[in-house]
Amino acid sequence: MSDHIGIVGDFNAANRSHQFTNQACEQLGLRFDWIPTDTIDDEPTTRLAGFDGLWIAPASPYRSMDGALAAIRYARERGVPLVGT
Repeated sequence: MSDHIGIVGDFNAANRSHQFTNQACEQLGLRFDWIPTDTIDDEPTTRLAGFDGLWIAPASPYRSMDGALAAIRYARERGVPLVGT
């Protein structure tokens, strides 16, 4: 079974960076889900617990910068692999 990656960002199908992010994960055979930043603010542990790693998506601004920062802090404090672009 492949790793399950959480992509922290506010997916927009018209955004080329988001399209390329999906393509990269698919080519690597990764399972991934986009996590909207405004769903992370209050409960990062509940929202992010099921992921083996997090990718902070390119193409901000985010709907919630606090949500993006909460995800980064969650990963840092728990040793979850994190990529920021």
